[in-house]
Amino acid sequence: MPAAAPHIGTVIENRLRELGERLRARRKQLGISAVATAEAAGMSRVTLHRIERGEPSVTGGAYVSVIFALGLELELVDPRGRKRKRGARAAAVPPEIRLADYPQLRRLAWQLKKTTVISPEEALKIYERNWRHVELKKMDSREREFLEALLAAFGRERLLV
Repeated sequence: MPAAAPHIGTVIENRLRELGERLRARRKQLGISAVATAEAAGMSRVTLHRIERGEPSVTGGAYVSVIFALGLELELVDPRGRKRKRGARAAAVPPEIRLADYPQLRRLAWQLKKTTVISPEEALKIYERNWRHVELKKMDSREREFLEALLAAFGRERLLV
């Protein structure tokens, strides 16, 4: 039986509901089933559905697990602050990356459709999360150059693996 929901105000209640809706929309956009997403996040399908409804009784760790399973990242932003700046060479990387253009990236993002388009930040995160599965001998020079451009665009010298 689920834990009792903590007492929260309507503002937090609305934010959780919005977060759940965004996670569900992302899952649908990627064409991933609820069962596959729940398994990737290490939880039951029922818990995933509770998260997608924005229920406050679900642990924060479960929300974060779903966020990462969907290839997203949690970022805390001070609404009064400025957005994070990318490296000066970010323009060298296209704003949208087609998985089909990069064989190793496509292999790492097996759960996504071949025609899926992702952001440069998502591409870099996929490489970092799954680097142990990259077959360097099979990575062509075009994909190596792309990976180096990604690193430069985000001000890094190497992957965080």
